[in-house]
Amino acid sequence: MKKILLEDHEIPKQWYNILPDLPSPLEPPLDPQTNQPMSPEKLKALFPEALIEQEVSDKRWIDIPPEVLDIYSIWRPTPLIRADRLEEFLDTPAKIYYKYEGVSPAGSHKPNTAVAQAYYNAKEGVKRLTTETGAGQWGSSLAFAGQYFGIEIKVYMVKVSYHQKPYRRVLMETWGAKVIPSPSPYTETGKRILEEDPDNPGSLGIAISEAVEEALSREDTHYSLGSVLNHVLLHQTVIGLEAKKQLEKVGQYPDIVIGSAGGGSNFAGLSLPFVMDKLEGSKNPRFIAVEPSSCPTLTKGRYEYDFGDTAGMTPLMKMHTLGHDFIPPSIHAGGLRYHGMAPIISKLYEEKIIEAVAVPQTAIFKAAVDFARTEGIIPAPESAHAVRAAIDEALRCRETGEEKVILFNLSGHGLLDLSAYQQYLEGKLTD
Repeated sequence: MKKILLEDHEIPKQWYNILPDLPSPLEPPLDPQTNQPMSPEKLKALFPEALIEQEVSDKRWIDIPPEVLDIYSIWRPTPLIRADRLEEFLDTPAKIYYKYEGVSPAGSHKPNTAVAQAYYNAKEGVKRLTTETGAGQWGSSLAFAGQYFGIEIKVYMVKVSYHQKPYRRVLMETWGAKVIPSPSPYTETGKRILEEDPDNPGSLGIAISEAVEEALSREDTHYSLGSVLNHVLLHQTVIGLEAKKQLEKVGQYPDIVIGSAGGGSNFAGLSLPFVMDKLEGSKNPRFIAVEPSSCPTLTKGRYEYDFGDTAGMTPLMKMHTLGHDFIPPSIHAGGLRYHGMAPIISKLYEEKIIEAVAVPQTAIFKAAVDFARTEGIIPAPESAHAVRAAIDEALRCRETGEEKVILFNLSGHGLLDLSAYQQYLEGKLTD
């Protein structure tokens, strides 16, 4: 059997919080009006109290509510799969495993936090949530989660992705969400940007500004973010916690852990439970965050305080950033087109606990096609970044003869990204 599955009762009952284990504390978010540490009271206009508490919690383990576990059980635990056909194709002595998050109803890892965020908001009586989405994985996940808790969802979708990926919009609308291409004429932020540049392709930073602006203008509405923040990374650790148990069943432990990195939640979800071991000194794996060459936040961004959005409405966060006004090229990996990186991931990179590489678009599609032709699964363009790095590490093992164990996160399927594959196969895709 290639698949290594956990029984349902082995879904983790707690999330792992890395904050108390970090070598040094995270720098606090700053109030954009005062440049002083942000008051939790101010955050209550956007987030429920439980998520604000998780954002700064000093508890190493946080219980997953039964209501969240009940919905998780629809698709969790997700399979850990040995990529033996890919190994044979690459003629490598390495063992390659991938955690497949594409089995979720939304087809990605994003529901792990969407369900939790919808639950905590509903518990506080919130009726509406606004959010942004790039390629649509996050927006569709929150639309899916909102249905379970009776919450109305409004999604500002980056305009270039809105047109590139129309079926992700249909997915969101099928789950009851309202989807608006961003920048839009419905917010002050959107109007200003469209006046300056009517053909602006949009960015996650702009979409965040629009979603935050609307949330602040209505008392019945909160804002929900799909990556970057500490509580989002916390919820995603179910991925790595499951993978750990699954590898233990076959007596394996990864030498290299790989994940694609846009805002950081996918990479963090797989890697942080293994980073815990490295920080404790019990194991010493390598961690590789993979980002697009066109949006190289970790590899070329500066480590400094910056806004999470384009209009400067969010708290200032200490993170690797390309600048909050950065508009990335219109690559197909829309979920990785974000100017900043999660403060936790940025801190780990600064401390040299994790590594980062940037790869071009044509190279990731080459890896994705090789993976699809050997393992059968068509990866999302975002996930293909992790596939590329896993293949590159496996090829190095072929050169050195080292039998390393490589683990990566296949964070979503590419069945709604086939137009990008069509462009690649027809030779029309460029870097």
